[in-house]
Amino acid sequence: MRFRVNITRKEGLSDPEGVETARALADLGYDEVGEVHFGRIITLELSGHDAATATARITEMCERLLANPVIEDYTIEEIE
Repeated sequence: MRFRVNITRKEGLSDPEGVETARALADLGYDEVGEVHFGRIITLELSGHDAATATARITEMCERLLANPVIEDYTIEEIE
């Protein structure tokens, strides 16, 4: 089974990389761009589990290593 984990900064927290990228895009003439937010996508392949157990294991992985739960949110989705 393959899963995708999307990690983003929590709403309301500063995203310095996004702010600088938005500024640079405006400097290049892309005035229609508003806010820019960066995140990470991690693809995991798990074997030996049903979907519910695999999702629970990935949640544990996110809480322990993959994401910083203090400043980041994450979503988990099964992919084909």
